[in-house]
Amino acid sequence: MTENMQPEIKSPCVGVCAVDESSGLCQGCYRTIDEIKAWWDMGQTEQKNLLVALEERQLQQINFGD
Repeated sequence: MTENMQPEIKSPCVGVCAVDESSGLCQGCYRTIDEIKAWWDMGQTEQKNLLVALEERQLQQINFGD
């Protein structure tokens, strides 16, 4: 591996693929349909930023309920 090659960032998919109609978010990974479709076209910085956003979304869902 060369210095500027970084390991692939693992998809946040957990295999629970069901979108909540009220929030528009996947009930497994908390992504929108557009984010799911765009994952493999995103750069690593975008993917990392999305992972941070997903953690925040998950916490909001846990703290405030669906």
